[in-house]
Amino acid sequence: MYAVETKDLTKHFRIGLKRKVIALDHLNLKINEGEVYGLLGPNGSGKSTTLKLILGLHQPTEGEATVFGRSSETVVSRLHVGLLPENPYFYRYLNGEETLRFYGKLCRVTGPALERKIDEILELVGLSQSRHRRLAGYSKGMLQRIGLGQAMIHDPKLLLLDEPTAGVDPEGSIDIRNLIIKLKKMGKTVILCSHLLSQVQDVCDRISILRYGKKVLEGNVKELLSKKDQFQFIASGLSEQDKRAVEELISRSGKLESTSHPTSTLEDLYMESVGGTKII
Repeated sequence: MYAVETKDLTKHFRIGLKRKVIALDHLNLKINEGEVYGLLGPNGSGKSTTLKLILGLHQPTEGEATVFGRSSETVVSRLHVGLLPENPYFYRYLNGEETLRFYGKLCRVTGPALERKIDEILELVGLSQSRHRRLAGYSKGMLQRIGLGQAMIHDPKLLLLDEPTAGVDPEGSIDIRNLIIKLKKMGKTVILCSHLLSQVQDVCDRISILRYGKKVLEGNVKELLSKKDQFQFIASGLSEQDKRAVEELISRSGKLESTSHPTSTLEDLYMESVGGTKII
């Protein structure tokens, strides 16, 4: 059973009486439990529509989506899902602890179990020292971290993160990246939408790139970035003379440390996939 599976998932929106916009076009995904999966694409490519269909906020025009084997159109499919939207809204007069308590009660987590969970999450997202500060005094990075906290308050198995580092400074972005890595170690499944390709490259196991609602590329990040038509050799113990005949002398007088394919970057792969121009 997959954490999330979509079969020919399609969504059309009507504008006026005659015009129809295809937001998502027969998308097929199989996302395994415990993996971090990246959804990439330019604005309007269908990323947010995909998340809304997985959450049951939109009904598909065609196809279906399932969450842990249950149709996304059923309420029960959302019991084990946490969401951090792109632009979360919080009550700024509440402090960090009160915010998590509010969302915990919405998710029917109460009593001592909720208080333990609040302490655990504040520690996990690095806000223990700011638990009594009102959110009006939180930085953008702190707000994103409390947003991650509310998404985890009911201990979901699946987390949907839509641009979790939007507007966050580099240090805050690194903190959130490290949090996503921690979530993976905890066995959580994470679907991540992000424009920060270096972050996606660091944390995602697999990715899909969408363009105009269609999936144009999918695969393991390391395999996609590997340049299989080229090789590189890393060796030690070679003299200057040895270097002039690398392959022969490595096997004869040197130690072969490793061999691998040189890699591209996710930025280059992304721009090639969506037909953009590489920025030099």
